[in-house]
Amino acid sequence: MRQLNIGDIEFLLLAARWTILLSLYAAVGGGIAGLAIALMRTSGSAALRWIAIVYIRIFQGTPLLLQLFLVFFGGDMIGVPLGPWLSAVLGFSLNAGAFLGEIWRGAIQSVPGGQIEAAKALGLHFVPRMLRVVLPQALRVAIPPTVGFLVNLIKSTSLAAIIGFVEVTRAGQMLNNATFRPFVIFGIVSAIYFVLCFPLTVASRRLERRLALATKR
Repeated sequence: MRQLNIGDIEFLLLAARWTILLSLYAAVGGGIAGLAIALMRTSGSAALRWIAIVYIRIFQGTPLLLQLFLVFFGGDMIGVPLGPWLSAVLGFSLNAGAFLGEIWRGAIQSVPGGQIEAAKALGLHFVPRMLRVVLPQALRVAIPPTVGFLVNLIKSTSLAAIIGFVEVTRAGQMLNNATFRPFVIFGIVSAIYFVLCFPLTVASRRLERRLALATKR
């Protein structure tokens, strides 16, 4: 057991960089998958809706930790070792896609049916109808739950430690094993998570107010 020093603080801050990167990659990957799922859920094709529902049920109905295990060890089993980083990005992206897909599906379906019927009457097909009419209106509804999920996503990245990925929580555990200063170390880790998550909440509130003002004009 040794004393905590400035190098240990730097180690935690460097580990926070990987938490940020993992969150960003997972948010982008999950956003792409979530948009596809939301569009499939609201499409006129029963087959696409069924595929999207099965995807959502699987990833919402099983623990995220188990999904990370399956991605990490599944790659080795089929001869494509992904490593901790790619496994974490893929696992979190697939999981985020299921939740964001449902959030955005609800936002899309909150758009008044008259708007959609008017777009159809103008001859707009599914894709341009979504891009020009539905999605801009659904955006205001989707912002609060989306940001709430992204905050949870940042905090959930701590689970990546189980497959060998060293992010800020795992770095804190490693330092605690060496220094046995749990209150100080995990207090710093908590502060790092707060610094990462709080600006998202503030930014979402400001964006929500701007969108509300733009809608009233």
